[in-house]
Amino acid sequence: MPLQATSGAASYDAFGGGVPVVPVYIEQIFSTYLYTGNNSTQTITNNIDLSTKGGLVWIKGRNSTTIVPNFNNILYDTARGVYKTLQSNTTDEQGTSFTGLTAFTTSGFSLGSASQTNLEFDSDIGHYASWTFRKQPKFFDVVTYTGTGSAQAIAHNLGSVPACIIVKRTNSANNWNVYHRGTSATPQNDFLTLNTTAASVSDVEKWNNTAPTSTNFTVGIASTTNASGGTYVAYLFAHNAGGFGLTGTDNVISCGSYVETTGANAVNLGYEPQWLLVKNASVAEDWWLIDTMRGMTAAGQDALLRANTSGTELSAGGNWYPTATGFANDAASGSGDTYIYIAIRRGPMKVPTSGTSVFKPMTRTGTAAAATVTGAGFTPDSVLIKDTSSGGRPFVLNDRLRGVNNYLLTSSTGNEATVYSTWFGVDNSIVLGMDGYSIVNSAQIINANPAPLINYFFRRAPSFFDEVCYTGTGSATSFAHNLTVVPELMIVKRRSGSGAWMVNSQYLAADARLEMQSTSAVQAPPEFGDVWNNTRPTSTVFTVGTDSEINASGGTYVNYLFATCAGVSKVFSYTGNGSSQTINCGFTGGARWILIKRTDSTGDWYCWDSARGIVSGNDPHLSLNTTAAEVTSDDTIDTDSTGFVVNQVSATNVNVSSATYIGIAIA
Repeated sequence: MPLQATSGAASYDAFGGGVPVVPVYIEQIFSTYLYTGNNSTQTITNNIDLSTKGGLVWIKGRNSTTIVPNFNNILYDTARGVYKTLQSNTTDEQGTSFTGLTAFTTSGFSLGSASQTNLEFDSDIGHYASWTFRKQPKFFDVVTYTGTGSAQAIAHNLGSVPACIIVKRTNSANNWNVYHRGTSATPQNDFLTLNTTAASVSDVEKWNNTAPTSTNFTVGIASTTNASGGTYVAYLFAHNAGGFGLTGTDNVISCGSYVETTGANAVNLGYEPQWLLVKNASVAEDWWLIDTMRGMTAAGQDALLRANTSGTELSAGGNWYPTATGFANDAASGSGDTYIYIAIRRGPMKVPTSGTSVFKPMTRTGTAAAATVTGAGFTPDSVLIKDTSSGGRPFVLNDRLRGVNNYLLTSSTGNEATVYSTWFGVDNSIVLGMDGYSIVNSAQIINANPAPLINYFFRRAPSFFDEVCYTGTGSATSFAHNLTVVPELMIVKRRSGSGAWMVNSQYLAADARLEMQSTSAVQAPPEFGDVWNNTRPTSTVFTVGTDSEINASGGTYVNYLFATCAGVSKVFSYTGNGSSQTINCGFTGGARWILIKRTDSTGDWYCWDSARGIVSGNDPHLSLNTTAAEVTSDDTIDTDSTGFVVNQVSATNVNVSSATYIGIAIA
């Protein structure tokens, strides 16, 4: 009998006694979680159910301290049990630590005071990355077994053919052996060594020259995989097996390979990754661990850890960077070497049902000193910051995808980052974290003391908001996005050079533009060049024309894409009536953020937020296109449970009779 599904974040209902389909999303089964040690106990809540479902926690210290100069890669899994440790960078047998990982929970794991996983000693603090893999068919499995000394098949529950298998003997000091489908045409004859830099080696004894199947994998007579009486653990990873998302057909993990050529080595995964494990299989090189939480950016700024060493995190440029459909690596040498990888899809995959899960307006007071700003309630992908009290200070935009210290100003045509150094000072990095951001010292526009500041936190999510960084071609081109629906509002900015902010909405002509740094009315050809190629975006791609503001050959750009998401956001348009009218956004608790721009004549890009006040009286407003302080002396916006009310006042003119407007509201 058929299955019926409703759209969005709905469940599936079975007819005629069929088995209900329960969608599974990457955010339920994988997490990169960064934390700081406290030398005591702490609970890591990453919303991964390990105690019920089982899985693996991999922890690596990122920095160097006087107490622990180097942190090992520590692995815990539910198959071997709590307290049992392995180290991917050593041959050591399984150890026991009662103060390391102390519990697997339904929402993550708990830690004790062990220095390798939770160090703090006065100012000597450990900073850690943790990667959690939940057991799930077509994603990941953990298996333990006892060796026989002769070839044997080991059953697993991956539900698909394993594409990568990592095996460690637990009762003896032995190397970690790795099977990966990308090493050669006959990977069952090859192995890699996780704890060393060694290239792929041919050896039929590891896997008995037998390819794995969807029900088992085979080990031969090698002591590292099958010594008589030896005890082993195996971690199994799937490859493009589907099984995820609302329809159950999406891939969330890929184990593949590419051959390095000169220039950009683009790998098409069909999705944007959040985590990579990469190894040169041809020559001796490290096992690189990269993730978007620590730094895997469109600018090629990587924060690199290594599975085969206890060394600290490296900061490097020109390595692996994500694209909307995979990842790429810029290589100067074109070595011809084969690189193997494990890639995991970026989340969330589930359509949000609450505005508070993807957007947060928050006020704070500047400190002119290092500060950690928390309280977003989710892991943000973008933050927009403004000193509300002082003129001359712009909105500052920072994104996880564009990388640390790569700022854009919404009121400026200036390029990304360094053009603003005179405002920011020397040491001023914004680092987006798990629940907000950290800021290093900046004493001026984003952290002046005691300036009142507004922070707008955004999270990328299907049907709500996506971000795409791309390189221009100079000719009309389409680029992929992951909004999963047709974008209704697009905001594009050139990063590598000066350029206007190009804006289009579904309520404007396909070849029209607004400029976010300007009060100008909507423009259309022949007033300016070819911006959108007179082509509407689709649920998978957006198109840019030949204008240098949006698609100069070799220029780098960012596109922010928004859509209407039921109960979460509304991209709207309306015609003014000269007095007062309600803008129904389909909300139930009113709007918490509103952006309005007049399109038929000049007008600011006005914004209001609930953190500073959306009330029945006067409401503070700011303008994205200016550096002006907030204005608090007019009653332009009123509350309404379905959205908001606009009033015609001369200070903003957002409801002039017969005038046309566009905007976006977030619940």
